[in-house]
Amino acid sequence: MKHLFLSAALAAALLGSLTSHTPATSHTAAPVAADSPALAAMFEKYWDERAKLYPLEATSQGDNRYNDQLPNDGTVAYRATQRQFFQQYLDQVKKFDRSKLSDNDRVSYDIFLYEMQMRLEGLKQPTWMMPFNQMGGLPIGLAQLGAGSGNQPFKTTQDYDNWLGRVRAYPVWADTAISNFRRGMRGGVVLPRPLVEKMLPQLQAMVTTDPSKSIFYGPVAKFPTAVPPADQQRLTAAYQQAIKEQLVPTYQKLHDFLKNEYLPKARTTTGISAVPGGEGMYRFAVKNSTTTDMTPDQIYQVGLSEVKRIRAEMEKIKTEVGFKGDLNAFFNYLNTDPKFMPFKTAEEVLNVYRGIQAKIDPNLKKMFGRVPKTGFEVRQTEAFRAASASAQYNRGLADGSRPGIFYVPILDATKYNVTRGMDNLFLHEAIPGHHYQIALQQENTALPKFRRYGGYSVFSEGWALYTESLGKELGLYTDPYQRMGALNGEMHRAIRLVVDVGMHSKNMTREQAIEYMRANRSIDEQAATAEIERYMAWPGQALSYKIGQLKISELRQKYEKQLGSKFKLSAFHDQLLQNAAMPLAIAEKTMDAWAATQK
Repeated sequence: MKHLFLSAALAAALLGSLTSHTPATSHTAAPVAADSPALAAMFEKYWDERAKLYPLEATSQGDNRYNDQLPNDGTVAYRATQRQFFQQYLDQVKKFDRSKLSDNDRVSYDIFLYEMQMRLEGLKQPTWMMPFNQMGGLPIGLAQLGAGSGNQPFKTTQDYDNWLGRVRAYPVWADTAISNFRRGMRGGVVLPRPLVEKMLPQLQAMVTTDPSKSIFYGPVAKFPTAVPPADQQRLTAAYQQAIKEQLVPTYQKLHDFLKNEYLPKARTTTGISAVPGGEGMYRFAVKNSTTTDMTPDQIYQVGLSEVKRIRAEMEKIKTEVGFKGDLNAFFNYLNTDPKFMPFKTAEEVLNVYRGIQAKIDPNLKKMFGRVPKTGFEVRQTEAFRAASASAQYNRGLADGSRPGIFYVPILDATKYNVTRGMDNLFLHEAIPGHHYQIALQQENTALPKFRRYGGYSVFSEGWALYTESLGKELGLYTDPYQRMGALNGEMHRAIRLVVDVGMHSKNMTREQAIEYMRANRSIDEQAATAEIERYMAWPGQALSYKIGQLKISELRQKYEKQLGSKFKLSAFHDQLLQNAAMPLAIAEKTMDAWAATQK
């Protein structure tokens, strides 16, 4: 496919050069620069080598060559290898003359250059001294893979043996993680105490004396027919042994270390600026998450003004439904009135989400010319991680072997509240949010693989939040409480700008941040606490949503104004998604070029 694409571009360029000596007429097309085979080959080599360096990432993208590998990524040697890798490709890409590249290649060149520079800058940060937290890292990731319902395939005998290879490497990884945590303890680069307290039960949940009760037993509890009976017998014994001798003792060791050694040294401060070099770490996190040069303070101001705007919209709904108290009393009513919690079982909750898909389908066709071929499912989040998980999307595979999955955490169906915004959550996490954006990107074989499978949270989260604003056009938000849910969702992302910057650069405490969140949106204390602790664990990450959404909305308004009757919403959406996720400045440049062709 790729070669066909290249040769077509080459043919166009040759045609252009053959006709360029003829006098120009209004019908003569300008010469088209050819895509560079040398640049394409470099991108291909980069992606191929990268899979070996990041085998877990490769597995998630359906590249199964390294499914038995688990690198010890906390070592000095591994960090040096990464530095060498990104530097080598930064040097290589700079050898290409950008001015001689095709428009298509210039976009890829710009993204690649940006990516290499940011990767190298990221490697200078001392985040390796905090190797995992309650939100993510290998201990949680390994359980998701090993459960048999995630990205790690369990279809053949080889797949089952591959997983054992990863398990064997886990105790060594954990020893390095403990050593890095200790380095952090000596240098004062440690996690906040409340986060460590949340990590302990997560690790303890993996400890069991009966292997068949372990989450890691999932794959041998239900073998596919492709695994012969003799192999099933051998593998069952091997998995029982791996759970007893490698997994359980490693989780126990991590738990005991965190509880006995690390917790007493964990910090009582909230934000990353409290650790040595923390201010620089936060500035990098902001730049990395937003792909902009906005300062923390500028982001904070945007947050304050968005919170104010959305509050005014919420006040209108409160008046519309005839509620008599203030906004906080209204939040309390939405949180506690039994009529907003109509569910008895988790399946009932999931069926409401499945129904939203059917409801929006007719209108989707008017707003999108291209739809993904990748399958899609709604599932309940696994019990072991549901308590600290948000609703999330897990990418499918372009070859159709794994659907995109929208995971919904349901701790107690009878307390699942419809006013939290089920319509907008589905639009964001599922269709046309993450599922459309990620699946269409992966299915676009005209892009180099680093663009097909790579990503920028500011673009993908910005897109997903932007799609929440399409609810009315898609036939949703017909009732004021679902509109309130959508405003609640948007308010949530606006609050993040205030509390993330507040905690990490303005000395706002965890408690003040929880209070600010609860004062400005309908959320219970447990959920608000989990959210605030997430921002404590991942400084800057939560900024990407609102910053990305504001940019995409701004672009839509700009082109509606510029193009007037020639603006087609479906064409705008298709073009934005066809380009794939990219830094915002590059996205704007490519969309400006598209808009110029629409005139």
